[in-house]
Amino acid sequence: MADPKGFLTTPRQTPRSRPVDLRLRDWREVYEEFEHDRLEAQAGRCMNCGIPFCHEGCPLGNLIPEWNDLVWRQDWREAIERLHATNNFPEFTGTLCPAPCESACVLAINDDPVTIKRVEIEIIDRAWEEGWVHPEPPTTLTGKKVAVIGSGPSGLAAAQQLTRAGHTVSVYERADRIGGLLRYGIPEFKMAKWRLDRRLEQMRAEGTEFHANVDVGVDVTAERLRGDHDAVVLAGGATAWRDLPITGRELEGVYQAMEYLPPSNRVREGDLERSPINAEGKNVVIIGGGDTGADCLGTAHRQGAKSVTQLEIMPTPPESRPDHQPWPMYPMTYRTSSAHEEGGERLFSVNTQEFLGDDAGKLRALRLIEVRNEGGKFVPVEGTEQELPCELVLLAMGFVGPEKGPLLTDLGVEYDQRGNVARDASYMTNVDGVFSAGDMGRGQSLIVWAIAEGRAAAAGLDQYLTGRDVLPAPIAPTDRPIS
Repeated sequence: MADPKGFLTTPRQTPRSRPVDLRLRDWREVYEEFEHDRLEAQAGRCMNCGIPFCHEGCPLGNLIPEWNDLVWRQDWREAIERLHATNNFPEFTGTLCPAPCESACVLAINDDPVTIKRVEIEIIDRAWEEGWVHPEPPTTLTGKKVAVIGSGPSGLAAAQQLTRAGHTVSVYERADRIGGLLRYGIPEFKMAKWRLDRRLEQMRAEGTEFHANVDVGVDVTAERLRGDHDAVVLAGGATAWRDLPITGRELEGVYQAMEYLPPSNRVREGDLERSPINAEGKNVVIIGGGDTGADCLGTAHRQGAKSVTQLEIMPTPPESRPDHQPWPMYPMTYRTSSAHEEGGERLFSVNTQEFLGDDAGKLRALRLIEVRNEGGKFVPVEGTEQELPCELVLLAMGFVGPEKGPLLTDLGVEYDQRGNVARDASYMTNVDGVFSAGDMGRGQSLIVWAIAEGRAAAAGLDQYLTGRDVLPAPIAPTDRPIS
């Protein structure tokens, strides 16, 4: 193990956040640098448990005790080798993953868990700084062509694995830049885009081909896609958003989160001087209390919103782990993101009844009511109606599955009971040679699941094309519950 007494003598520490009044003036990542010696001490808190439950908490099966021990011993070069052994993009998970591994840490039974996520991001950041990350092109080619549809974390993971296995891989993205939600759905302050760009350069150097501005199923038919490639990976995500069809939904000022976040990211890319959906000087209401809602919150703060209120129909989560979610399960507790630290109000156990507009058809307020959960149903509490002034409402209520457009229809794929693209244990759909990975097959989930599924689908596809068993397959689609 690392430091035999580390978990007893070293308290958990994480990097300080930049002062709120400073970080609201820019879009840089919010955390300050964390010195290497302090990070090494944090890695020393790892107990190298006989049964490392952090492995179970991580869908990728990251070798967490191993690279914690290596960091504590200051062998950073070997640490990145062990980290890359299971995770293609630790800088993505290190910034965006909610760290279910930490909830499963044995130390978390009666103490603060190891700062696994922070150790992860520091390992990969140092590896890039030292020049230890380099392209890994295949030594031989199989002669097989593979199309990957979607360039989010699942598609990128599948593409990198398949390219390194010797296949000729083409990634198709309907947006004008590669990256999927990593590019346009995640604000810059949460993950800087240079982290994505340098990975794409590595993948290009390895031989992966990228094609942006291509809407497969429209610009390229399903028939042509199948004819030009030996196999296909569907990794288009679960992009069909959940709507709120109540009175006033058509008013100007009511938008989906994914109508709001991409233009803001385009401003950062230099495409726009100002987002067409802007919170400056407005009372903003965000409906939905998840990560996407928090992304909207931080974006609205930086655009200069007059006020921001986030609504959630569920009751306020408990501060500590509830009894029905015992260790090592991921507990649904009250969490405060960096965006919540910056301001705004959070209301729980409320439901929006109606959007209210002025004579010009513009949003001026919404009417909400408190609710209580009775047997799984949200029942309005009489006498608790209130009107909340707002000029901008952002719907961040999650996604209901993949868009069932021309591509999926023309391919003839089948769906599971939840409306996702069905697949077998090898991640292949009912259509021979067509595989499904990430949110498109799993439903809306975590970035760490997306990368794990991309790797697993790549393993199934490679075996389908070549009959060999050379790529690691971390999970099967039915191995673990949805999270």
